[in-house]
Amino acid sequence: MGRITETVKVLLIVNIIVFIGALTLGNNAFDFFALWFPKNDNFQIWQIITHMFMHGGESHIFFNMFALYMFGSHLEASIGQKKFLFIYFFSGMGAAGFQILFTYFQFNPGYQAYIEAGLSSSEIGDFIQNAVANQKYIVYPNIPQDITENMIKSYATPMVGASGAIFGVLAAFAVLYPNLPLYILFIPVPVKAKYLIGGYFLLNLYGGITGQAILGPSNVAHWAHIGGAVIGFITMWYWKKNSFNQHRWD
Repeated sequence: MGRITETVKVLLIVNIIVFIGALTLGNNAFDFFALWFPKNDNFQIWQIITHMFMHGGESHIFFNMFALYMFGSHLEASIGQKKFLFIYFFSGMGAAGFQILFTYFQFNPGYQAYIEAGLSSSEIGDFIQNAVANQKYIVYPNIPQDITENMIKSYATPMVGASGAIFGVLAAFAVLYPNLPLYILFIPVPVKAKYLIGGYFLLNLYGGITGQAILGPSNVAHWAHIGGAVIGFITMWYWKKNSFNQHRWD
């Protein structure tokens, strides 16, 4: 895809430094910088940005940074640094918004059920924290176990990774170069960008709707990927439609 651009280089370096730092700090780093559900006491507003630089493991950061290098440099070279940074961070924040909204729909049915059962908000918080700490809980009468599990999972599972921002970059790339042939590792047949990236988006849409991951681990934040892709697609579609007004963002 050509040489690495300066902005992409900086993003790669920062992500790697933060990843190494998080390994050193351990859970404290995730408590402070990962994106927690707003009902969780760990939630802070800056996590909407900082979660993009946190990663859950070596493979997680490797594939994100590989995609950033492969597609980000080409995109930045085509649209400029400011537009690229706008897509990257706006897509990442959009991904956070989509994921929080999805998590709310998972969390709220259980929360309302326990409110109707007579528990206060603080008691529900204590119940969830004890369930997380002890890896078990008492099922309250007439409250389905699945909505209790969804409530606990939503409260206790943070979101990390640059994937939402990367999906914005991928979607923008597909809008800008829809017919560019791309190659998948170990498959010597080229696939147009609009089909390859569009297909990956559909796999995530399927995973978001069904809760079943076809590619990758089961704990993938599908709605974050979808949110990032939607923001990246709309932004680049608008710019392309308006013929890239070069002075608007420079």
